[in-house]
Amino acid sequence: MSSSGLRVVWVYPDLLSTYGDQGNVLVVERRARQRGLTVERVDVRSDQPIPTSGDIYLVGGGEDRPQRLAAERLRRDGGLHRAVDNGAIIFSVCAGYQILGHEFVNDLGQREPGLGLLDVVSVRGTGERCVGDVLADIDEALRLPQLTGFENHQGITQLGPGVRPLARVRLGNGNGTGDGTEGAWAGTVFGTYMHGPVLARNPQIADLLLKLTLDVNALPPVDDRWYEALRTERIAAATQAAA
Repeated sequence: MSSSGLRVVWVYPDLLSTYGDQGNVLVVERRARQRGLTVERVDVRSDQPIPTSGDIYLVGGGEDRPQRLAAERLRRDGGLHRAVDNGAIIFSVCAGYQILGHEFVNDLGQREPGLGLLDVVSVRGTGERCVGDVLADIDEALRLPQLTGFENHQGITQLGPGVRPLARVRLGNGNGTGDGTEGAWAGTVFGTYMHGPVLARNPQIADLLLKLTLDVNALPPVDDRWYEALRTERIAAATQAAA
């Protein structure tokens, strides 16, 4: 993090901002400011270059055609690769998650190259669309509580040996492969299919991104009553629906 404060970059809000994923930016901003950090938020539209000096990059979901356009422009730009080389953290959701992989199937039914920042490959499923609440146990290496979120995708994402599953589902589909995995992560790059927005439902993940940026093991406590009320409500609703 620079001496001027935390720099949070929201990537392509004009193309990748469905299902309330912009809320992830708001949560990171708020939880950083609650710890006394100065935050600069940078919203980068798809006709603008990606800055390489950010600390946390957030990439949201999008429909099929905007996803293809975003992937094309991000490949040409190269800024996310340079940012990761500089030590930045990337947190991606749904279409953004697929874009960070090696390839996905675009709106034309063709295999579209991704950015290769995560060792995953996504294809389009032929069964029912994955829609509904998800409950999952986050990778124990991350030391975080249960993941809660909402999935809405047709994609199936296979993980390669270069990543670990972000979580393993108790309820829902996650990556859609049938092996119980949800999302993926490697180093400072994270991907998930969870909307919600996922960081509002799981503020501890937002705190993890901050801790990685600050290179600390703990953050000062903040008032989590609103977040915990939301988590409790959504977990209870999902559990009841599954019963």
